[in-house]
Amino acid sequence: MKRGFKSEAERVASETRAELGLGQRDRLDPFRVASHLAIPVVPMANLSANGSTSFVRYFSLVDSDSFSAVTVIIGRRRIIVHNENHHPNRQASNIAHEVSHTLLEHRATAIVAGDGQRFWNAEMEEEANWLGAALLVPRDGALRMAQLGRTVDEIAAHYGVSEQLCRWRITQTGILRQVERAHRWSR
Repeated sequence: MKRGFKSEAERVASETRAELGLGQRDRLDPFRVASHLAIPVVPMANLSANGSTSFVRYFSLVDSDSFSAVTVIIGRRRIIVHNENHHPNRQASNIAHEVSHTLLEHRATAIVAGDGQRFWNAEMEEEANWLGAALLVPRDGALRMAQLGRTVDEIAAHYGVSEQLCRWRITQTGILRQVERAHRWSR
């Protein structure tokens, strides 16, 4: 990631939450963020009505783990198609990730090249992962909850995210070290 990106992402997440009237300890609904940005979120099953039944069948029944969400750009409009078969916590992460691409003003690329290979911009995906997690689990809110003795499970449940995402966020932002250090000093 670019130098200073993480700080910038934290700022964007805080500003986005403030625009929605949310504090650092409030749960963020990524569907509401998408709506705020005028981005419709469409369940994958809705594609069946448009003749994409093989796509829906494959990602619903055969390989349900390999499709989470995608932002489709048509002209100036964006639409997020997501896999509604995933756990609600994963759906929240998927939608937050896709919304993050918009908030970061990432340029659209084709999904598949002429040779059938998927385009993948690792830097853009890493940035969207970071901002998506920052939107869902704000550092200041998670830090305060950790200082109050809440477990990772409790913090994850509070924010409506997976334990894995919450643990990653607490570790990556230094909250874990900060709380452990404070605990040692208070003895």
